[in-house]
Amino acid sequence: MGRKITIIGGGNLGVSIAEGLLKSKFCKAEELTLTKRNITTLKALEQKGVQVTTDNSKAVKNGAIIILAIKPFQTTAVLQEIKKELTDKKLLISVVTGVSISEIQEITGKKIPVFRAMPNTAIAIQQSMTCISHQQAAGNDVEFVKELFAKLGKVVTIDEKLMDASTILGACGTAYALRYIRASIQGGIEIGFDAATASLIAAQTAKGAAELLLVKGSHPEQEIDKVTTPKGCTIAGLNEMEHQGFSSSLIRGIVASYKKIAKD
Repeated sequence: MGRKITIIGGGNLGVSIAEGLLKSKFCKAEELTLTKRNITTLKALEQKGVQVTTDNSKAVKNGAIIILAIKPFQTTAVLQEIKKELTDKKLLISVVTGVSISEIQEITGKKIPVFRAMPNTAIAIQQSMTCISHQQAAGNDVEFVKELFAKLGKVVTIDEKLMDASTILGACGTAYALRYIRASIQGGIEIGFDAATASLIAAQTAKGAAELLLVKGSHPEQEIDKVTTPKGCTIAGLNEMEHQGFSSSLIRGIVASYKKIAKD
């Protein structure tokens, strides 16, 4: 790859991105730098050869690709700290929730190529769903960023106005899916399985169901129809779930999360 990558922020998402980049062999460990105030929590990555530091400015100066993976409230202070090192030779990718490209450019005072990306924590195992948008970016930079995130899962380019919505559906969506799996495990235990077996069955079944849609490009109802026989146990269970508000509660939860992010 040859282009040094600096990740500003060694929290859960920053570490997940670093791990995914290493596992996919998109970059070598020595080409990757990760910053955090308390670098003792990054020892595992440091032992693999990743550069770790508390000095954001130095890390940005030495990097070509800068990934901003910090909390929203930290954005202004961190960008003020590193802006003098942000030149038109750098590529800035923000995975910060709720901070627009125009806000980033206003804080830095520079019209550098800026991308917003919204991955999820499955990026650590190269199974993320990442939505990206950009401004001031050349075609080769766009392709580079898409290639980077394609090594870490699926990628789609969206209009920036949909970035908050993508945060809810793609990032918060991980938690929604896991809550469904947890409920399935609890149900599995109630009908006779031990916890470990119920966990394996529930997780693999959810994974297989998702793969059906991704590989075949089919609609969920097409696949549901294949397992709902007349007077069968599947349709009985589905109907009971719908009577209890399964679909509506999920939709309401997604909308509630979106209203929260839009309000804040």
